[in-house]
Amino acid sequence: MNNQTDFNNNWRKVAATIYKKPSDSKIFGTVEIDVTELEKYISDKRKEGLKITLTHVIVLIVARALKQEVPELNTYVKRGNIVHRNYVDATVSVLLPGGRMGSVKVKDADNLTLKEIVDLMSGEIKKSRKGDENSTMQSKHLLASIPWPFRNWVFRLYKMFTIDWGISLPFLGLNSDSFGSFVISNIGSIGLDMGYPSLLPSSNVAFVMIMGGIYKKPVVVNDEIVVRRIMSLGAALDHRVTDASQGGKLFRFIKYMVKNPELLEEKP
Repeated sequence: MNNQTDFNNNWRKVAATIYKKPSDSKIFGTVEIDVTELEKYISDKRKEGLKITLTHVIVLIVARALKQEVPELNTYVKRGNIVHRNYVDATVSVLLPGGRMGSVKVKDADNLTLKEIVDLMSGEIKKSRKGDENSTMQSKHLLASIPWPFRNWVFRLYKMFTIDWGISLPFLGLNSDSFGSFVISNIGSIGLDMGYPSLLPSSNVAFVMIMGGIYKKPVVVNDEIVVRRIMSLGAALDHRVTDASQGGKLFRFIKYMVKNPELLEEKP
């Protein structure tokens, strides 16, 4: 096995280029969600032929939260100003063949129903697994192909133009809002119980959310101790555009919708 090759895949090359030692202000938070009843709901829907997963449900809930409950989180920084989006797009991490990570873009996620988001994501995931990723993700392959140290210089120029100055690069399919409203990743699917995400410097999202693993835990329900199925959600928020109070509103909305998933079957 060539360890040097394994360690220096495209993502590692890009990560070494775009990240630096932590210096920016971030807010981290986590919450435990009781998904016992939600898993039963998902199981029933799958028996009916709708191949939904927890990821579909959480992506849709978060998208609706940004539209209905916390529009403050649907913002980004452009030329020193806070800009509010008039749409809610989501970037969802997916597992590709060979253990590689990719992503799919879910446009206008807040306007979708459960069936619509399942159909849309299924099609996009098939494209991604065939190597037909969206233009934003394809740019990482281009960046990784540039020799070091030129790779660092190119990324700094890209970040300066798109993120700092808000200038679009249409020939590369990149702009100051390429990643949409938020990024979400299900690390529970790869065996991790909990995680705290990083805010990707090349994105302009207000937060990144991590879905952790599901485990049994004794909890108090109606003053009785019962065993429930619990999932952890972790988030990193950009303190430039949001405060912890908005994070709290987001998690409260998620908890409410997890108890009422049937609301996701209808148009908002």
